[in-house]
Amino acid sequence: MRAGASLLTRPLLLAAGVLALAACQPTIPDSAAGVGDDTSPFNPPPRVETGQTINGDPLIPNDSFATETTGANANWQSTQPLRARATPNSAVAGAEAGAGDIADQTAAALAAAGNSGVTPIEASPSNPAPALVGNPGISDENDFAAVSSRQTIESDAERLARLRAQRQEVAPTALPQREGAAAGTNIVQYALTTSNPKGNRIYTRAGINLRARAQRNCAQYPSSDLAQVAFLEAGGPRRDKLVLDPDGDGYACGWDPRPLRAAVRAGN
Repeated sequence: MRAGASLLTRPLLLAAGVLALAACQPTIPDSAAGVGDDTSPFNPPPRVETGQTINGDPLIPNDSFATETTGANANWQSTQPLRARATPNSAVAGAEAGAGDIADQTAAALAAAGNSGVTPIEASPSNPAPALVGNPGISDENDFAAVSSRQTIESDAERLARLRAQRQEVAPTALPQREGAAAGTNIVQYALTTSNPKGNRIYTRAGINLRARAQRNCAQYPSSDLAQVAFLEAGGPRRDKLVLDPDGDGYACGWDPRPLRAAVRAGN
């Protein structure tokens, strides 16, 4: 008897436990709530017809839009009312008024800064060249009308007389003479007193490997002019103690007297 009572008691206890757990669970909201209501975000907006406006702005009818999407998105996009892109007349008027205020403020600021406020001329090939009035950088001496308006024959005569009175004549003086050892090493005078061409042997040179030695010795001088001066001071052109003139033409280290001779002839 006790065994049968225990078998009946167990199902009753299990049912009571299930009911207690169900009472403790929170209430699950209905996920379908709002479907079909006017407040649901999934409901399409009301259809817009031609001529409807919102706050004075025209709306674009739903029929003006086409979509290739499918499903709920297609219905939502195809029926969504959109505002026209045209700018309201009130906004345009406000922008024009603001631009006018900015222009007035800019002109006032330029006038306060000392600017004339005149709008600068835009550069264009069609614009005429500006007329130069009283430009001191351009002479009008070749304009007979301009010159005759301010000068006469009498004024020219007075100006010439004034210039002649201010003229001073300087008498020429003798050139300074070179003194000391430098008086005998004037290469300009040497170039004018010689006439033999460069490379024409007129002096005897004796020695071994004269050209190689002359090339090595000439490298010690910064220029052929200085080598010619040293050559003349050492007994040249008849003697070549420094081995600077291996071909015996009287010109050391390739020195050439022709440019100096040409300069003197051009000056005369």
